[in-house]
Amino acid sequence: MKPVKIGVIGAGSISEMHFDSYKNHSDVEIYAVCDLNLERAEEKAQKYGASKFFSDYNELLALDEIDAVSICTWNNSHAEISIAALRAGKHVLVEKPLCKTVEEAEEIQKAVRESNGKTLQVGFVRRFATNIQVLKKFIDAGELGEIYYAKASCLRVLGNPGGWFADKERSGGGPLIDLGVHVIDLCWYLMGKPKVVSVTGNTYQKLGNRANIQNKSYYKAADFDSSKNSVEDLANALIRFENGASLMVDVSFTLHAQKEAMDVSIFGDKGGATIEPKLEIITEKHDTMLNLTPQIDALTFDFVAGFQNEVNHFVDCVQGKETTISPVEDGVEIMKILSAVYHSSETGTEVTF
Repeated sequence: MKPVKIGVIGAGSISEMHFDSYKNHSDVEIYAVCDLNLERAEEKAQKYGASKFFSDYNELLALDEIDAVSICTWNNSHAEISIAALRAGKHVLVEKPLCKTVEEAEEIQKAVRESNGKTLQVGFVRRFATNIQVLKKFIDAGELGEIYYAKASCLRVLGNPGGWFADKERSGGGPLIDLGVHVIDLCWYLMGKPKVVSVTGNTYQKLGNRANIQNKSYYKAADFDSSKNSVEDLANALIRFENGASLMVDVSFTLHAQKEAMDVSIFGDKGGATIEPKLEIITEKHDTMLNLTPQIDALTFDFVAGFQNEVNHFVDCVQGKETTISPVEDGVEIMKILSAVYHSSETGTEVTF
């Protein structure tokens, strides 16, 4: 089988995970790179052996040789580039979130339906983690029974990356759309992807960038500017689904908390599971409650392995071997939830569907 020729659009920090994962795949050739910064595109092309580089994604999409693209750009360009790529006959792996608005998400979904069978895979990378794949087998076998409740926290005490992450126009929001998208999707996916019926949410913009803090380092975007910040510090939400299940979530870029926290759990009528900080399955046998720790390589999210699994799955889909487990329809539903949290906070009312 001839190699799958890949174009990567957007050569910022997250693109490294895509580049490295494609490089490790024996059936892939990284063929072209695009970035608004042509010098950065050329640098990545040289590093990963791509023969072409551009500053205009339309030039990349015009290449007949390219089979598929990874879109690693600012959130506000995801819809435009995804639709253009599908119309150019390319398969698409688009970083999360799918886009900025529900309307954009529905436009992408329409483009997928009109694309003559092209795959669009949303970058919900945590679905591809070893601990999640193991837990999913337990859930699918009915070991946890009906999952009726989940809760997730992803709290940074000092972690607003600034730059485009802190620019609502480009990002669509702060920790909710950057971090919350992962944990909300993860719980929703493991709960069986029930249809959302209502969302009550709050966002807070109290602390800002906190550039005054000294003696504690954190990740900063390439275009970091402490004077610019238009996104929330913290968001929380209660999400209800049509089957009666519910999800509570809170996420922050910055918070007066003792330490960073990543806690994700799901609860069923036959058992439960803690997913982060490490996988534990909770059940009962012979009238005794048990905590089960799987013997697996990674009980927590392994960033490198997760992206490799995601890219491997995408390549299988491009080759017609698999159907994506992370389709556009899931991106649309998660976009509905994210948008509803913001709308609920702005209006002080519950959003119903």
